[in-house]
This record gives sequence, structure tokens and C-alpha cells, in this order.
Amino acid sequence: MKASEYRGKNADELNKALLELKREQFNLRMQAGSGQLTKPSEVQRVRREIARVKTIINEQSA
Repeated sequence: MKASEYRGKNADELNKALLELKREQFNLRMQAGSGQLTKPSEVQRVRREIARVKTIINEQSA
């Protein structure tokens, strides 16, 4: 999801999205640890997505 799409959401929706992304990141780390990860680029994509959401949360709180 693009940053502009996140900017249209309120704080509760952003926190919910952040929680879901962290769960996805955890699952990807478990897959990587067990050797079942098929797309290593997914880890990087999720990490950047988390950074986007956190940035927008900080922008809205300021």
C-alpha cells in the first residue's frame, strides 16, 4: 500500500495495519529460519511497509 493510501486512515486503522504487518514479519522470519521462505524480498517489503506506517503515525501525532 502506498503512503498516500495510509494518510487517509485514522490512528486506529493505522495501528491495526501496523499490528498486522508485524505479524506478517514474524511469520516471514520463522519461514526464513526454517528454510521455507520462497521470496526473500518479502521480508524487505514488509520492513519498509512498517516504516511507512510508523512514519505516518508520527506525522499525524505531531
